[in-house]
Order: sequence, then C-alpha cells, then structure tokens
Amino acid sequence: MSIPLDRIVQCFHGVVPNVIATCSAGGLPNITYVSELHYVDANHVALSCQFFNKTAKNLRENPYARVEVYDPLTFEAYRLKLRFERSETDGPLFDTMSGRIDAIAAQTGMAGVFRLRSADICEVLDVQAVPGFLRPPTPEDLAAPIALSVPRNDPVGELRSLQIISDRINRASDLEELLATTLETLGALFGFDHTIILIPDDTGDRLVTLASRGYAHDGVGAVVPFGVGVIGAAARQKRPLRMEVGTELRYRRAIRRTLRDAVTSEVPICGLPDAESELAVPLLVGCQLVGVLAVESRRPAALTQWHEAFISIVGNQIATAIERLSNVETEEPAEQRTTARSFCLYKNDDCIFVDGEYLIRNVPAKILWKVLSAYRREGRTDFSNRELRLDPSLGLPPIKDNLESRLILLRRRLNDKCPDVRIVSSGRGKFTLVVSSAITLTERSSASDLVNS
Repeated sequence: MSIPLDRIVQCFHGVVPNVIATCSAGGLPNITYVSELHYVDANHVALSCQFFNKTAKNLRENPYARVEVYDPLTFEAYRLKLRFERSETDGPLFDTMSGRIDAIAAQTGMAGVFRLRSADICEVLDVQAVPGFLRPPTPEDLAAPIALSVPRNDPVGELRSLQIISDRINRASDLEELLATTLETLGALFGFDHTIILIPDDTGDRLVTLASRGYAHDGVGAVVPFGVGVIGAAARQKRPLRMEVGTELRYRRAIRRTLRDAVTSEVPICGLPDAESELAVPLLVGCQLVGVLAVESRRPAALTQWHEAFISIVGNQIATAIERLSNVETEEPAEQRTTARSFCLYKNDDCIFVDGEYLIRNVPAKILWKVLSAYRREGRTDFSNRELRLDPSLGLPPIKDNLESRLILLRRRLNDKCPDVRIVSSGRGKFTLVVSSAITLTERSSASDLVNS
C-alpha cells in the first residue's frame, strides 16, 4: 500500500541528500544526488534544477523517475515513483525555492554561482518504505518522543496558543516590554530557547539586533546586511525562510567565523554554532519591513512548515505592535555607580568608543553625542524626542524615523558597556540623562586613529 506523502514531510527538509534515478529514451540510466526536493502538496514534489543537465534531459525524454528519501529523525528510507509534469521558472513556488538557494549561496560566499534554473514539478505516483533499511527497533527506539508544547494538528491547542501570545502582545505597554514578552512567550509555548529580533538600521540595507533570548551574550547592536544568511535573505525577500543544516549548509560552520567578521567586527552577532534548524520571519506592516524574528534550534527538523505558518501569523501581530508602540518608552531602574568614563567620537565613521571599546554608531551615536555635549557644556540632563526630531544634524528621516527603537538600542548598549551613564524615560516623549561618573569627551577624525595612536 502506498504511504501518504504528507506523512513523510520531514524527509523534504534537506537534512539528508536524496538519490534520484532517471533513464534516457534510449535506456541509459543516470543516478545522482538531489539536495533540494520540495514538498508541494499531497500529490506533488518539486526538484530544484541547478546543475542537473543529464537528469533534466532524461525527464523530458522519459518523464519517470525514482527518488529515495530519508527521515532525518528515524533514518527510515522511502522510495518515491515520480512522473515529470512541468517546469516553472517564476511564481510563488519558484521564488520560495530560489530564495533558499540564494540565502545559502550568500551565507557561504557563493552568490551568483548557485542559481535555480527551474522548479521541476513531478506527480508522486507511489511511496513505499524501503524494507530492511534499518535494524529492527529496540524498545528504546519505540519510546514516545517528547511532545511539543503546542500540539500540531490540534485546532484547540493552536487557537489557544495564538490567543495567549496575541493577548500578551496586545498588553505590552512599550516596545521593550513587547520584545521581552514575545521572546519569553515563544519559549514557553514552543520551547524556542534561542530567538532574536532585529530591526532595519539607519542605512536601510542592514538589520541591527534589538533583543535576543537564550544566548551567552545578547548581541544587541550587532548588524546583519540584507541578503546575508537566513536572516538577511528573509529581510531582502520579505518572506519567511526556513532551513535545516543539511548537506547544503554542513560547511556553514567552517565559514561562520568569516561570516561574523564580514558582518561586523564591532558587536558579535549571537547564534548557535551547532544549530540544526533555522527560521527567519520578516515583520511586515503592509510592504514595509519593520524587523525580522529569527529562531534557532539544536534539534534537527525542529522547525516545520506548521511552525513557519504559525509564527508568521504571530510575526504580523508583532509588526503591528511595533508600529503601535513606536512612541512609547520605558523607564529603567537607577543604579548608582562612581567611576570615570572617556567617550570618543570618530566623526568620519559616525561611531563612539567608550574607554577604548566600541559602543555605538550612526544616528544613536549622534544622539548620544548631542546629549553628552549638552551635559558637559550646560549641565543639561532633560531632553525631548521632539527636539531630536527637529535637529537636522542627527539625520533623522522626516517619515518613519524609528526614533524610539534607536533610543532603546542606545539605552541597552549603554547599560551593557557603561551602566553609570544612562538614558531614562521621564514622561511621554521625554528622557533624562543620568550620569553617576566623571566623563570626558574627545573628537577624532577616524577610528583608524586608534591604530596610529
């Protein structure tokens, strides 16, 4: 009896390469590996046509093929009988498959080399388990797996989980509470212990980390260029991107250090060096990207199509909440410290170092320098968002300036690097500079002066 295709969906996550066999019209067989076999629906799969010259030629001469796929969790094998139907070179399916390949290429420094030529749609005629592929199971093998916090295919459980996280998002009184609540709830409901939220930075072509959960360091301030890795690709394409660490990405860990150096040498981006599953969901309001929510897991096949769809719904609510809370700030508790701090502004680089270590750059750096200068010059400690928006030297855009997000980023970087200099909310649209140490301000032309001094 043929096995329903939707029962073996996790075989199509790309963790283990699949084997495809085709035959020419003259009867000459060809066997090769296929890294991307995409589940389309209960009766169809799609082959990624990149370098398959012989396979593609055979399918057009003789439309039948056999593919052996493997379950990444149980390691069971299944053989699929396929019949080639058509090739697609555009449309949603092609864009999804192409997006995965582009992300992998960008993350491994091979952009422009790996390119999807077509998505070859095949009807699945039969699915059979391969007998004797594994030894007989032991009692330990048959033990029930750990259940997910949210049961899939359980409408009541899904709706209840959506109700819980929607309620918590809606109750958030400010942006910082929203970020913390979202990541905490995702961990409680789904067991996602490694999550990151990033927002577009001042350049418009990079993302900056605003919050994270479950990592040794929070990575706040770390940047990821659009198009780089799963996160950058999801931002550029404005579509969810889910990946398993299969043969396509096995060598990713070898280039992770290189990638981090290319992304930023100022703040290291947080991430699991041994992640097996990765999901990045763009946070969109209409067509505007307001951020990216990224999830990682050490478990293979931990992030499924169900998670992608469900978290995309949550992502829409987060994006709307970010817009709603764009003018709300929170006050941080005071902590008295006595020390001395030396701030240096590198004007050509728009960045500030504190005590010789990188602190922050771009618009948040300009804001900090403005308030520190006013404090040293006039003894001023009270400021307003309005005066920042009216100051042309800060370079804030006239529309959608994301000022509140920039202030949150600045507060968190100050708390991390010099907690004796803080920015505290003093009312709606107002904040106070709290300084409990002596400070000195120095200006230099470029950060290269650090090397020459």
